[in-house]
Amino acid sequence: MRRVLPAAAVLLGLLPGCLAFHAGTMPGEPADATYTVIDGVRVRYVDEGQGAPVVMIHGFASSLETWAAVRPTLVAAGHRVVALDLRGFGWTSRPPGDYSSDAQARLVLDLMDHLGIERAAVVAHSYGGGVALRVAMMAPARVSRLALYDAWAYDAQLPAFFHAARADGVGEAMFAAWYGERVEDRMALAFHDPRFVTIELIDAVEAALRRPGTYAAALAAVRGMHYERVEGRYRTVSQPTLLLWGREDRVTPLAVGERLVRDLPGARLVVYPGCGHFPMIEHAAQSTAELTRFLAEDATSGGEVSP
Repeated sequence: MRRVLPAAAVLLGLLPGCLAFHAGTMPGEPADATYTVIDGVRVRYVDEGQGAPVVMIHGFASSLETWAAVRPTLVAAGHRVVALDLRGFGWTSRPPGDYSSDAQARLVLDLMDHLGIERAAVVAHSYGGGVALRVAMMAPARVSRLALYDAWAYDAQLPAFFHAARADGVGEAMFAAWYGERVEDRMALAFHDPRFVTIELIDAVEAALRRPGTYAAALAAVRGMHYERVEGRYRTVSQPTLLLWGREDRVTPLAVGERLVRDLPGARLVVYPGCGHFPMIEHAAQSTAELTRFLAEDATSGGEVSP
């Protein structure tokens, strides 16, 4: 570590301001986006449909667009669907502050309060899966069931890059130098079928990375991923849980899903062959049909207490 810190300090000096947070609006915001302010964070969300509520949480470095192909089906099936951009991601603001998974879970619960939703099914992907599990443990009465796609849930999943970035100075230098690099390679890692790694997708990811405050927020979120503090409590999560997993996922390998299905008492694991980290995209029809069947009980269970 003594050898790394001087190099990090030099790199930081060459890259002033790269990891600044950003609390306000951002250039290029969608004209039709809906926002609310929660605890000083300007949160973008969508709220559509009527019926038993479903709250959808995206993964790391992603946004509510993850669910673009899923939301219309759930609305048509009789659900009120809420999806949000977590703090520091998508078009939600990136102010200084707490970016831990617990803080993101509180943001989800506060948005539910703002929208008058007392109880909901929670659907989440990747990093959002860890946030969803925190929501279920913080407020179990408010979560009727969970559906987790290729979830980040254990400390052992975190790459060495993330562990190294927790060190002061080192993390700033690493993110400034590398976080926005090799987007095409990272997208290729996330999908089994290379046809999904389009120029449009790469351009969209690169544009999102250029939004002000993104690097600082991402590093803060990485430093807030302390799964080792909570993973021993997953056995207390009693809600019915559906785990949807890509068999060829190289980001969160199937072994993680097999571990999680053992740790969650009410869980069932569905595996999609020929699929990577995004079953809702690579196996959209099959995984969305499975999700819709799983959520069907909530459509008539009176999950929404407040209009």
